[in-house]
Amino acid sequence: MDGVSFDIPAGSFTVLLGPSGCGKSTLLRTVNRLVTPGSGTVTVGGRDVASIEPTALRRATGYVIQAVGLFAHMTVAQNIAVVPELLHWDRERIARRTDDLLELVGLDPLRYRSRFPRELSGGEQQRVGVARAIAAEPQVLLMDEPFGAVDAIARRSLQDEMLRIVRTLQTTVLFVTHDVEEALRLADRIAVMRDGKLLQYATPEEMLGAPANAYIAQLFAVNADLRRYDTLRNALGQET
Repeated sequence: MDGVSFDIPAGSFTVLLGPSGCGKSTLLRTVNRLVTPGSGTVTVGGRDVASIEPTALRRATGYVIQAVGLFAHMTVAQNIAVVPELLHWDRERIARRTDDLLELVGLDPLRYRSRFPRELSGGEQQRVGVARAIAAEPQVLLMDEPFGAVDAIARRSLQDEMLRIVRTLQTTVLFVTHDVEEALRLADRIAVMRDGKLLQYATPEEMLGAPANAYIAQLFAVNADLRRYDTLRNALGQET
């Protein structure tokens, strides 16, 4: 990464957008110290993450990836309870938090708490992954292309659920994607990256209305054309 620097407002949803290999996932992982930058500082709540013991930092930071990574031998409830148990929450608090989170992500606790990951659809697994990531009430939630492996319908539903959850909990989210549509749909602010550099950091409206360079203008113009095509096609479908 080359001179990347920006501030994320507390409680906001920020998207790192760019092609594969541009450095967005590497940048995301500097926040929970899965990657250590050669120079510079990453701060959360005004505190340099380099000063925080890595295990403690990761337990206090939600992390969701595309592969979900649920523990196959554990039930849904046990998966969600992993970090609260490591933090020595009492059983009653964990059980209450588990049921609350399942309801929050749209899964009936009575139906899902005792199921195993193999009994869930891809979308359901990803919902449990989100519940697990926010179980210990993290200050920051990191999401690395979390919905890339699910079908389009499930992806749209998960995006809707994610927005609802973030607004409910006021969690600060840093979200990685290469999908412009997803970025525009979710983000309060977008950081466009290419070749390890930050090209522009702005609101979706600013990105669309005042792109910083020709690359960003083309990136959003192409997707604007696709959105217009989808709108026209839907309208024609409704008329027939």
